[in-house]
Amino acid sequence: MNDSSKIQLSPFEQQLVTNYEWLLTKNGILEKIKGSLGILQQRQQELLQQAGSFLPPEVLTVSAKISRGENYLGLPYLMLDQPRYFEKENIFAVRTMFWWGHFFSCTLQLSGMYKEKYVPSLIAAFDQLLSEDFYISYNSSQWDHHFGEENYKPLHELDIVQFTQHLQSHPFIKLAKKISLDDWDTIEEKLLDAYRLLIQLKKVERFDV
Repeated sequence: MNDSSKIQLSPFEQQLVTNYEWLLTKNGILEKIKGSLGILQQRQQELLQQAGSFLPPEVLTVSAKISRGENYLGLPYLMLDQPRYFEKENIFAVRTMFWWGHFFSCTLQLSGMYKEKYVPSLIAAFDQLLSEDFYISYNSSQWDHHFGEENYKPLHELDIVQFTQHLQSHPFIKLAKKISLDDWDTIEEKLLDAYRLLIQLKKVERFDV
């Protein structure tokens, strides 16, 4: 056999491939986080019920969902969507994400008629979002979740005029709060606080179309 056709592993890779326990541990961690997201989903649901009259009724008819994947930029992730209304160009979603090795995040994603409706409310909430260290997407794609500079900008880099212009001109809106994995003991409360803020933004005016 030609040596070039052999599988070449470093000593570290050989150690990993002969040790299954690390993979079982990783799967166990993901199951624990999924369970925590399930509890968070119930608490989010209570907030949605309180704010229901201020939200588009159709988005409340779609059940919450927790998705698991193994390869967002090579790493495992979990995603809780509630609400999760994805209807062609009209999107209304709040997405809570865990990305292995990186962060938790809570993101408001709007496009189409929902984006147009809520731009005034978001402009009015600029100072509040700024004080809570939110980011805004400048990407041409709304399906990237990392916080690289080609995807998100921190709101503190914008003034109210730039923020307003971006909301009005960009085809979609994504406002995201990033929470460090180092904050493990308080992550659930921080995620719920971010979710509460994003849901309450809709109370500025009742939704009618």
